[in-house]
Amino acid sequence: MEIGSVRRTASALALAIALVWSTPCALSAQQSEANSATVPPMMAKEADPDWELTTVKPANPNDTHRRIVTDGRRVRLEGQTAERLIVLGYGVRKSQIVNAPDWVSTERFDIEGLSDAVGQPNGKQLQGLLRKVLEDRFGMKMHKDQRVMPVYALTVTKGGAKLTNSADDPNGQPIDYGGNTNGSVNKRFVNTSMPDFILTLLFYADRPVVDRTTLHGRYDFQLRWTADETHGTEPDAPPGLFTAIQEQIGLKLEPAKAAADVIVIDRVERPESN
Repeated sequence: MEIGSVRRTASALALAIALVWSTPCALSAQQSEANSATVPPMMAKEADPDWELTTVKPANPNDTHRRIVTDGRRVRLEGQTAERLIVLGYGVRKSQIVNAPDWVSTERFDIEGLSDAVGQPNGKQLQGLLRKVLEDRFGMKMHKDQRVMPVYALTVTKGGAKLTNSADDPNGQPIDYGGNTNGSVNKRFVNTSMPDFILTLLFYADRPVVDRTTLHGRYDFQLRWTADETHGTEPDAPPGLFTAIQEQIGLKLEPAKAAADVIVIDRVERPESN
């Protein structure tokens, strides 16, 4: 897996995108092509950006890389399937996409464009751009529903949650730091609600996650776990995700069956190249 130059991001989603795929992938909040030392400023948090210009073309079938690259207003989606755009844009797992044609998961596209707002989009703004390109260029129409399916219920252990109430702006964006090194994921979460945390878990757990913690605040916490089983037997390797969540932050993921949100595809078409 390739991880690009990932800087501090205002959403759990953004770093999760960089880590989720088992095939090569990168998320880069890159400097300008001129290698400027200036980091692009963040977009105003109340902005709801749309695409000012987008180009779409089939991806090179010999290039297996999948990247989402942001550089200020410029956004590149490289080697992405429509399914991946739905997963990332709506924060769901593949099992939560219903009625999609087969090509949605197999045909890959390169998409590049400019947003109509100044600055670098945060995670939620990037999600909005992904949803809009699905609507505008793939002609996607969808509706949300709920289906009973296997999930993980996130609960609090008997010993109680080991979380620190965040001193950050309660109306501010969640922030996470860290990444994957030699199979171990080390992440620090700041100003993070349970829905924000669940959004990250969607990219590591093999089922949707539902919140049964009754924790409604924003929290700061650290979490370190082994994501690569090949490193799990090393002497200093952290535990797996389920054990790490229980031991380090006093929460627990339990298998259950419950109603979970699904995205029902009413219409989607292959985009015309330009």
